[in-house]
Amino acid sequence: MKYVLLVSHGTLAPGLHNALGMLAGEGREDILSLGLENGTGADEFAGKLKMVLAGVTKEDEILLLADLVGGSPLTTAANVIAELDLIDRTVMIGGMNLPLALSAVLMKDGMELSDLKEMLLPEAREELKEFTISKENEEDEI
Repeated sequence: MKYVLLVSHGTLAPGLHNALGMLAGEGREDILSLGLENGTGADEFAGKLKMVLAGVTKEDEILLLADLVGGSPLTTAANVIAELDLIDRTVMIGGMNLPLALSAVLMKDGMELSDLKEMLLPEAREELKEFTISKENEEDEI
C-alpha cells in the first residue's frame, strides 16, 4: 500500500487529515497523521509516530508531507522511518498544503512515488495564487 503521512507542528496535520476525509473519503487507512503538540519532546513524538506507523510494512511506500523543511516533525519522522528501515521506500516533501495533499491522496496509486513527486511539486506551487473579486462598474447597472 502507498501511505500519505502528514506531520506538522500543532494540529495542522490532523486538521489537514480531517479535511482530506471530507474531500477524498472518510476512514481511509492510507492517510496517517500526527502533530507535534506544544511541550512534547522529540522522543515522545517519535514514540507516537512509531505507533501511527505500526501497520506499515517493508513492502509499503510512504509519501511524507510535512509543514516545514528542517522542522522537528519532519526530521524526527525521517529518523523514525529510517529506524523502521522504510527510508528507501519514502519520499519526503516539506511545505504541505491542502491541494498538495489532496492530489497526493488521489493520484498516488496510479504512479510511482518518484513520478508522483515530480507531478506534485509544480502543481502545489501553481495552486498558490491571490484570490480577487472584481467589483462591477456601477455604471453598467444603469
